[in-house]
Amino acid sequence: MLHVETLQKSFDGFMAVSDANLIVNKGEIIAVIGPNGAGKTTLFKLITGHLKPDNGKVYFKGENIVGLPPYKICKKGISLSFQIVNIFNRLTVFENVQVAILSYQKKSLNLFSPAKKLAIKETNEILENVGLIDKADNISGSLSHGDQKVLEIAIALGNHPELLILDEPTAGLSPEETSATIELIKRLNKDLGLTILFCEHDMDLVFAIADNIMVMQLGKTIIQGNSDEVRCNTEVQEAYLGGGSDT
Repeated sequence: MLHVETLQKSFDGFMAVSDANLIVNKGEIIAVIGPNGAGKTTLFKLITGHLKPDNGKVYFKGENIVGLPPYKICKKGISLSFQIVNIFNRLTVFENVQVAILSYQKKSLNLFSPAKKLAIKETNEILENVGLIDKADNISGSLSHGDQKVLEIAIALGNHPELLILDEPTAGLSPEETSATIELIKRLNKDLGLTILFCEHDMDLVFAIADNIMVMQLGKTIIQGNSDEVRCNTEVQEAYLGGGSDT
């Protein structure tokens, strides 16, 4: 489904991503790990068009999507949930998801149809899937940090993605919220058939749910493989898992 090939990106001479390679097959849960500054978030922004690479290619379902703006990449089936929560704080939970659906359906500029009557069923289905249906009428800014992270995933689902990219989905969450997020990711993958790519510092989470793991260091891909291959790789042990690096 996704093939990243020798991707590169520099900022004022600093090479944030220097040689990133990644393969994501349909139906998989793929994790990207690495120390702080490894280039994980930059990689995700390059894949989704929020940044333009200096070199390399990104193929989604066989099409090179490098150079396309984020909204066109989103329309093709890739949604990104950001590390820092990005929601409409003054809208209700329901309205946040509804806006995403109406945008996907190209109804957001329809001045003649009251928004309250549109996409009700679809919005409720998404909120049911992520466990926020009982908070549909709550103002989003009043939610806990954990629920706001889940809401952002719900907003991403409003774009009907085939590939869902999650940038540190458990950052700042309590142990209970982290467990709930793990179960949500598993459910989205199994029940909805979503392919999921995520980066994460919680190694227990990574090894618990990832089918395949890609490890980055200094902007480069060290290895992509299953959990046993990653654990046994000497470079990974030195650079990340056993090297005492800040994660």
